[in-house]
This record gives sequence, C-alpha cells and structure tokens, in this order.
Amino acid sequence: MNTATLLWGLLFGSIGLGFFVYGRRQKAVVPLLAGLALMIFPYFIANTIALVTLGIALIAIPYFIRL
Repeated sequence: MNTATLLWGLLFGSIGLGFFVYGRRQKAVVPLLAGLALMIFPYFIANTIALVTLGIALIAIPYFIRL
C-alpha cells in the first residue's frame, strides 16, 4: 500500500461519512448506502486507479439515483 492509496482512501472515507450522516438524518436510503460503501471499500481495493474510479462512481450514484 502506498501513500496515494492511503490518501485517496481517507478522502473517500471522509466523503462517505458526510453521505452517511446526510442519509441518516434525511432518512434517504441511497446516500446512506453510498456513504457506507465509500467508507468500507478502500479497505479492499489496493490498486490506486481502481480505487479512484470506484470512489468517483460511488460519489455519483446519489446524484443519479433518487428514491
């Protein structure tokens, strides 16, 4: 694991925490689950490019899917 992976994981985890708190307070399922996924997935992805790609996709999901 290199420094870039750690910093990207920290960034996506922080954004995930924001989504999680927003989803919990607004009782919105999509931001809640996206935030949970953003906080957990950096532990399982070692490749930096895959980490950034999946992170950006998870950040975009609440914008496109509104339930």
